[in-house]
Amino acid sequence: MNSDDTRPRDEEAEAELKGVPEELIGGEEEEAALDSIDAALGKLNDELATARQEVLYARAETQNVRRRLEKDIADARAYAATGFARDILSVADNLSRALDSLSAELREDERLKNFVAGIEATGREIDKVFASHGISRIAAKGLPLDPHQHQAMLEVPSDEHEAGTVVQELQAGYMIKDRLLRPAMVAVAKKSD
Repeated sequence: MNSDDTRPRDEEAEAELKGVPEELIGGEEEEAALDSIDAALGKLNDELATARQEVLYARAETQNVRRRLEKDIADARAYAATGFARDILSVADNLSRALDSLSAELREDERLKNFVAGIEATGREIDKVFASHGISRIAAKGLPLDPHQHQAMLEVPSDEHEAGTVVQELQAGYMIKDRLLRPAMVAVAKKSD
C-alpha cells in the first residue's frame, strides 16, 4: 500500500476487481461460502481459546492438588506419633505422680534409693523420647491463662497473684511440634472477695 493511498481495504479489493468479468469473481454463493468459513473460523478460534483456558485451569488445579498432597504427607510424617503420644502421656503422668508421692525420708531410705533412682531415670528417658519426637511440655505455672494451651479447671482466690494467672498445674499439658497434644489442666487465680 502506498503512503498516499488511504482507502480502506474493501475499497481496494473492489477497485482491483473492476473490469474482471462477474462470473470469475464469484457470486453471492461464493460470498456466502466465505462468510460461512469466516464464521466457522471464528467459532474454532473461540473453542481454541476456551480449550486453552480449560487447560490452564486444569494445570492450576493439578498443582494445587499436588501441593495439598505434599502438605498432607508432610503433616502425616510430622504428626504420625500423635495417637501413640497421647496414650503414653498417662504413663508419664503416673511416673510423675509416683515420684511426687514419695516423701523426703522415703527418698533417703537406703532400701528405696535405687528404686527412686530407677523411677527418676525412667522419667528422664520418657522426656528424652518425647523431645526426639517433637513433644514438649507446656509451661503453665505463673503465666497468664492461655485458652489455646491451658484448660482452667478451677479458680482460686488470691491476693498474691493477678486475676487470670495460673497458680497451680493439676495435669501437665503437651505440644507436638506446633500442635496441641493435650492442654495443661490448671487452677487460675481470681481476686479474693
